[in-house]
Amino acid sequence: MIPVIDLFAGPGGLGEGFSSLRDAENKPVFQTIMSIERDKQAHQTLRLRSYLRKIAEPDGTLPRVYLRYMKKHDNETFDQLIRYRPKEWQAACEEALCDELVDGDDRLVKLGAERVTRWFEDRDRGPLVLIGGPPCQAYSLVGRSRRKHDITFEEDPKHTLYRCYLSFINELKPDVFVMENVKGLLSAKHEGHGVFNRICKDMEEAGYTIHSLVTDDPHNPKDYVVKAEQYGIPQMRHRVILLGIKNDTGIEPSTLTKKHVCTLGSALRGLPKLRSGFSERNENWRDMNWAEYINSAAKELKDNGECNDLTDILDRVISRYAPKLTAKHKVDPVHNRYEEWYRGRLGNSKVLTNHESRSHLASDLDRYLFCAAYAEKYGTPARLEEFPESLLPNHKNVQAAKTTGNYKFNDRFRVQVWGRPSTTITSHIAKDGHYYIHPDPSQCRSLTVREAARLQTFPDDYLFEGNRTSQYTQVGNAVPPLLAQQIAAVVAKALGKEAHGFYENLTDDTDCS
Repeated sequence: MIPVIDLFAGPGGLGEGFSSLRDAENKPVFQTIMSIERDKQAHQTLRLRSYLRKIAEPDGTLPRVYLRYMKKHDNETFDQLIRYRPKEWQAACEEALCDELVDGDDRLVKLGAERVTRWFEDRDRGPLVLIGGPPCQAYSLVGRSRRKHDITFEEDPKHTLYRCYLSFINELKPDVFVMENVKGLLSAKHEGHGVFNRICKDMEEAGYTIHSLVTDDPHNPKDYVVKAEQYGIPQMRHRVILLGIKNDTGIEPSTLTKKHVCTLGSALRGLPKLRSGFSERNENWRDMNWAEYINSAAKELKDNGECNDLTDILDRVISRYAPKLTAKHKVDPVHNRYEEWYRGRLGNSKVLTNHESRSHLASDLDRYLFCAAYAEKYGTPARLEEFPESLLPNHKNVQAAKTTGNYKFNDRFRVQVWGRPSTTITSHIAKDGHYYIHPDPSQCRSLTVREAARLQTFPDDYLFEGNRTSQYTQVGNAVPPLLAQQIAAVVAKALGKEAHGFYENLTDDTDCS
């Protein structure tokens, strides 16, 4: 196996992709020997996944004790789980570190060097791979816009966290590295200099050639942007991904192979329907039946004369039985090619975690209902200018736009659409669900953590720890594992290793519907 060190690991999406790649004997091609994440709850997820890899059967079958923990997710079953294989639990704790990488502090770099030395003590010296994505808030377009008048922005240490990554490169000299970041990195500046060019120059001075994963002949920075939806990911996620190859290896890597488009509908198929709850701020509706409220909202939309084109859909909502609030143990079998990826290791178990709807304000439920009905009718999200006047948010800029016609934030309420990949799942989903409205009008809610995780291609046996806000953040910050697996296949091939993943196992590479 090829050792991997994973920096800024989050819940482990990039590492999951590398760990899930198999050789001709169905053994892992890569082995994570150290992963580092500073956030405690993301680290709990990362550590649990490391442990699961160590205790799963060779064929991938999950231990019953893990399935019990998925079902109950409490302290008692957690204690049973870690006592099941204590040596492996200790190994997972040593592998997945809750620690902070700081520019200028080489403590963790030295620890990484020790791990590499230990790995090769009883093995022939082979290749080493470094992966990770330094935190991106300082580079994101939204983050820079919000802080453009903040005098402390230039001193934000997140600008230079890539140097922590560089220090590992300089000390460990991996044969290959993979660095992921937001597209805003391409235009970001620090102290008047372009950050992307600075990073590339630093990596080249360290003895590496930077390759694109999408073209053999990159001419400008945009050639390093990977558009996830072009590679079978059910999400329009565009990220800068740098593939660094050490100059003395003589390696010429290949690029990713484009795949058929996978839609949101295909990714979410089989998940049980849910309803939302009422936010505690809904004093007038706290004791009201959810179905009664949604029915009254649908009737009101029908009767106000502005939604005559949605009558058939609204009638169906009124007559339909209300979904449940939670559904932990009910997953319908789905016969498409993605079922094996999402549910394969769970076998006949119908256990499902992280699939609970959050509560919403009554006024937002009205908007969610309209948005979902509109998208079902027209196949595209409604813009604010197409909202019934009664549903427009009571914000100054929105109210002013009724006169000017200039709706500045036209997608403040955005429904996802069944027949296309979702918009980018980001950590903002933790704050509110307005940009991630479920497309089924009868459910009238935002996406759950599990639905967001599926759009990020996390398997259903990937359990996210921490509170729900943290779970959303973890999912939004992660690299899609199925994209990471394809990147891992490129790296394995470059290092002369035969490997196969999800796509190589398909007998028919048709659309995923």
